[in-house]
Amino acid sequence: MPLLLSLLPLTAWAQESPKVEHPAIGTKMDSPKMTVELIGRRQNYNPGGKNHDPDVLSPKSVHIHPSGEKYYVNSLEGGKTVVYSMDGEKLATVSHRIGKEHEALWAPSSGIFHYNHTYRNPDTFTGKPVESAFSHDGRYLWIPYYRRSFDINAQEPSAMAVIDTRADTLVRLFETGPLPKMIAASPDGTQMAVTHWGDNTVGIVDISSDEPRDWHFTKLYIVDYQLKLNFSTTVKVDRDNNSGYCLRGTVFTPDGRYLLVGCMSGGGGIAVIDLESGLYRGRLMGMMPNLRHLVISGGYLYASINRTGYVQRIPLKVVCEAIEKLDGKTVTVDGWASCKVPAGARTIALSPDGKYIYAACHGGNCLAVVSVDSFRLLGTVGADSFPVGLDVSKDGRYVFTTSQNIVGYYAGNAVDIFKVTLKQ
Repeated sequence: MPLLLSLLPLTAWAQESPKVEHPAIGTKMDSPKMTVELIGRRQNYNPGGKNHDPDVLSPKSVHIHPSGEKYYVNSLEGGKTVVYSMDGEKLATVSHRIGKEHEALWAPSSGIFHYNHTYRNPDTFTGKPVESAFSHDGRYLWIPYYRRSFDINAQEPSAMAVIDTRADTLVRLFETGPLPKMIAASPDGTQMAVTHWGDNTVGIVDISSDEPRDWHFTKLYIVDYQLKLNFSTTVKVDRDNNSGYCLRGTVFTPDGRYLLVGCMSGGGGIAVIDLESGLYRGRLMGMMPNLRHLVISGGYLYASINRTGYVQRIPLKVVCEAIEKLDGKTVTVDGWASCKVPAGARTIALSPDGKYIYAACHGGNCLAVVSVDSFRLLGTVGADSFPVGLDVSKDGRYVFTTSQNIVGYYAGNAVDIFKVTLKQ
């Protein structure tokens, strides 16, 4: 690996000076297969404009409700989840400022997670919402918190909230491990997995009941080793890096047997948890380093490679065959196909028809489009600086991206809306 790349943080890209860009509405990508046009945005800059929304503060992710009628934006630094209709009307703002009034929402302690230090009111805090996932056919939205606001080094148990999407209000709160980032629901809707970037662990929640008060943690899986955390409570340390394997992308196999978890650091690879046997099986290797997001579609496992900017894929059958050889250590999987995209490939998603892959490219300040058939880049369209989150509408006509802010650059802080027009 070139020296420059080896010195960059995990979440950085191969470029020395980030560029601040806010492309004009109407900016488009035109290819023989499609046109992708930036048609709207919600942003926390240019106060007074019709698209200005002060609640959009370093948005981390966007997720469209299964009904296709509204979408949810997790405003990381704003401590809020903002809800919009598909035509842009602001429907609700859910605050993650948690206090005594929320006491009845907390699930009983699982006994799995433990504090390293003593805090006067640990259940009074502002949560930083990261990713989210729907359960129960869209009835509930699960949102992990990067950390509780008093925990400056994300070393203590964090939390996650559950929103009832009928009323867009909080209905349940759970403790989690330190620095949870990704969350995923099993194909049969009976389990929720929450991945802890902070200490190499993954928690499993039983959600088989339709009643939120019945949901509970069943197990904590450790990926090779669990980090010992005992940092300062007053002086910040870098928890975005040097956090073990920095677990991120998380996906269940279609049969629900295995949980695959991407490792952004610590040697990389994909950690495999066998949910049938209740065992951690080891790590699959062979893909590029700095793997960020995982998606399964059409018989393939897709991965985004953040730092250098690639989308990779491999037949899921090959992955499952390799898993059978795991014995708690590592197995190298050959046969990965690679497509170069702009640097900083973060969230990826496929179109509903499975023909296109969209990638939010943090370093390239753009939305990239890859053809599944040829596995080549079709083109890119400019986005507000530092895009990270992404989702595609149920009908495939719209793609939403979220652009984070970066300290020192007044950029990002936007949700971009793209219209996709397919050509005959």
